[in-house]
Amino acid sequence: MHSLAIALKGKGHVVTGSDDEIFDPAKTQLQIHGLLPSEYGWHPGRITKDIDAVILGMHALTDNPELQRALELGMKVYSYPEFLYLETRNKTRVVIAGSHGKTTITSMIMHVLRHNGYKFDYMVGSKVEGFDNMVSLSHDNTIAVFEGDEYLSSCVDRRPKFHLYKPQLALISGIAWDHVNVFPTYEEYLAQFRIFIENMPPEGRLIYCQEDDSLRKLAETLNPKVLKEPYSTPVYSIINGAFCVEYDGIACMLGVFGRHNMQNLEGARHICSHLGVTDRQFFDAISDFRGAGKRLQLLGENLHKAVFLDFAHSPSKVEATVSAAKEQFAERKLIACLELHTYSSLNKSFLIHYVGTMEQADDAIVYYNPETLKHKRLPMITKDDVKGAFKKKDLKVFNDKEELESYLLSQKPSDAVYLLMSSGNFSGMDFKKFSRELLA
Repeated sequence: MHSLAIALKGKGHVVTGSDDEIFDPAKTQLQIHGLLPSEYGWHPGRITKDIDAVILGMHALTDNPELQRALELGMKVYSYPEFLYLETRNKTRVVIAGSHGKTTITSMIMHVLRHNGYKFDYMVGSKVEGFDNMVSLSHDNTIAVFEGDEYLSSCVDRRPKFHLYKPQLALISGIAWDHVNVFPTYEEYLAQFRIFIENMPPEGRLIYCQEDDSLRKLAETLNPKVLKEPYSTPVYSIINGAFCVEYDGIACMLGVFGRHNMQNLEGARHICSHLGVTDRQFFDAISDFRGAGKRLQLLGENLHKAVFLDFAHSPSKVEATVSAAKEQFAERKLIACLELHTYSSLNKSFLIHYVGTMEQADDAIVYYNPETLKHKRLPMITKDDVKGAFKKKDLKVFNDKEELESYLLSQKPSDAVYLLMSSGNFSGMDFKKFSRELLA
């Protein structure tokens, strides 16, 4: 929401906002752009008919006083994705969807387009090197590239966000059950991707990973008026510790690693091709792509150790991230630490889906904060519940942040990779500072 506010101010709109709490980096960014509210909280008196539009964030509740006032006045209340569509309805919309990899693929596309001089609008779920903001909207650009999240749009619009974008060009990276608090069965979750495909316009183009069986079946059987284009993991090699793919007999050395990222790269290449980027232009650009924020983000390294931070939280993401780290650093001890933070990961019945996801870690650790369960109003889980679900020999489980940090700092491997995985922040961990302590 703060990125959208900044983008709209940059487009020339007068923007105000409200929230009950604002944290960094949003707080600092809003302050820099003169958009930080003078006081926190809700002020329904400020909602008047002089306002052209109200944009409702995903976490605002139905009893929000400002929302109630806007509805009383009969004002148009947009959800975040609904407003993005409104702003780009006359543009070619490219939407990257899927249970995993969508932020990385979107970031790759943005990186390649920028490198080749393309002007485009965008929305992405993480900070991307070379871009000042996570949202950009313009008057003149003809292309809009959006990350297509399947979570709900707002408290008054229960449609998944990616249903609202109506893309002419779309990619789905894969389907793995997530968000069990709103999609309590796999069938309900799968149905959201079915709707996404069915709602694509005639002569639209769907690019999809054919290595995902569920996705392939949907793509092959739904919406025959849409052009379908499968992709799969390209052939790659590891040369002097770097991942490498070939095109036209030329080896392209990459700044990202892991089989899953090679798959992401191939999907991004297909999208860029349909936007006019040649393979040579694509590989020239992608060679210096270093990833999106919190997607296998290197926090620090020395000759013998490296510390990575990754957004991985769902079972498929955890397994892909652990595998990527082990493949890249096969000779080092892999110390992998996962925080259970989402509704799904803290759901006792869903925990069983994590079985086998951390098998390749030499030292596997799971952390959760009981206060997070209370905040999300979920039944409490025990350390034994977690161990029983993962079925990983010697799995260590912590629910106290200080004990977790103390354990990690007590390990003194000669050569190691530390992998911190979470959609949260390990109960307020200062990642940069802790990384320096691990490397010391």
